[in-house]
Amino acid sequence: MISLTWPLFRTTERAALAAWPQTGCGDKNRIDGLAVSAMRQALNEVAIRGRIVIGEGEIDCAPMLWIGEEVGTGSGPEVDIAVDPIEGTRMVAMGQSNALAVMAFAPRGSLLHAPDMYMKKLVVNAQAKGAIDLALPLADNLRNVAAALGKPLDRLRMVTLDKPRLHPAIAEATQLGVKVFALPDGDVAASVLTCLQDNPYDLMYTLGGAPEGVISACAVKALGGDMQAELIDFCEAKGDTADNRVIAVRERQRCAEMGVEINRVYAIDTLVKGNDILFSATGVTGGDLLMGIQQVAKGVRTQTLLIGGAERTCNIIDSLHSW
Repeated sequence: MISLTWPLFRTTERAALAAWPQTGCGDKNRIDGLAVSAMRQALNEVAIRGRIVIGEGEIDCAPMLWIGEEVGTGSGPEVDIAVDPIEGTRMVAMGQSNALAVMAFAPRGSLLHAPDMYMKKLVVNAQAKGAIDLALPLADNLRNVAAALGKPLDRLRMVTLDKPRLHPAIAEATQLGVKVFALPDGDVAASVLTCLQDNPYDLMYTLGGAPEGVISACAVKALGGDMQAELIDFCEAKGDTADNRVIAVRERQRCAEMGVEINRVYAIDTLVKGNDILFSATGVTGGDLLMGIQQVAKGVRTQTLLIGGAERTCNIIDSLHSW
């Protein structure tokens, strides 16, 4: 996989550069379309037999980078690919922080094949590995992580998303004295920040998209952290209404077709098998993890986080692109 490091890095750069000029345009679909097109073109120039495992959706909804699509030149290693051309299209559209172009490579058969639905996620760094269990209440997990880190609860730092579906979890954590950091969007960045050595957070707990969950798992595994995840149907995530029940039935059918289970807790080694993982994220708009793309005198500057699981390396790459 190490031979794919440069092509992967260049692919997330190209997606970020394609979307960045539209920052603040208000049209997240235009931004996503530009990034998807650039990412797919870059992938098709790479000497791989690639298969999109986590992508833009199914073939009937996504014209490019759909789940199951074959990409690459057709020669070279067989690779599972997880993509989020822009994690945070709304943030780019509104000129907000923390948007990334994200991709991960792993050997064929390594990544959980999850549909685009809600997923509960719990992430900790290497120091708290083995201390989490999504089958337990959040309060028990907070106590267990604090014990593993040797911290009192009032010094524990939890990052989550500021979404109505997560307000009960935020209230539960703050009642225990835990310090909660609620971000508007971006649980991939939050997962990575939790697992870095100089981490600002002790654990990440959220209920968000399953594709972002599998992509996060790639980074978490490569960084030596721990993660558990559980697929949640639409009614459980958004409320039991007639319309939501229709969506939930479709989700359960799709899970059965893809061989995954709702309400089963998936450990990190099931989400991502093995350590031969490459993860790349390029900043589009500036944030806590990476700088965004910046206009300079003779071009633009990008910043990319590149993580290699097999080599246990984590690199920040600053690039100057002369246009």
